[in-house]
Amino acid sequence: MVQVRRYTADDCDDTIAIFVAAIREVASRDYSPAEIEAWAQVEDRAAWAERRASRPTFIVERGGHPVGFSDLEPDGHLDMMFVHPAHHGIGVASLLLAKVEEEARKKGIDRIFTEASLTARPFFERRGFTVIARQSVEKRGQHLTNFRMEKYLAETAFS
Repeated sequence: MVQVRRYTADDCDDTIAIFVAAIREVASRDYSPAEIEAWAQVEDRAAWAERRASRPTFIVERGGHPVGFSDLEPDGHLDMMFVHPAHHGIGVASLLLAKVEEEARKKGIDRIFTEASLTARPFFERRGFTVIARQSVEKRGQHLTNFRMEKYLAETAFS
């Protein structure tokens, strides 16, 4: 059984483990070993926990264990979405995105935007996001390519 719920402080270590595993095992298809090493780190657990708790953050559980997470900042920024590699392909990311979109609508946000990795870009494109720009982001001395992407939720956003 897969379900979505809100993040709690007890989820901190699980979200870090999901983040690191997703980068090391999935994003490694698209990024070099040096880029992966620079990206797949959480140096400050307390700061990580504070960021997750400071905004709506959603956890997908499977069999009672966290397998993915995502969040939404007040301006519509989807900062993070990661799924543990052992649970790819079962709809976890789609469930998370649906929850983020639902939360955005509740808050009156009509545009969600994110910085999608090379790995995540196709997922977001299939779900209606468009690329605004390709960019290079520096992480611990490495330059990683990602894409600023956006999706409008309300049809009236274009009128």
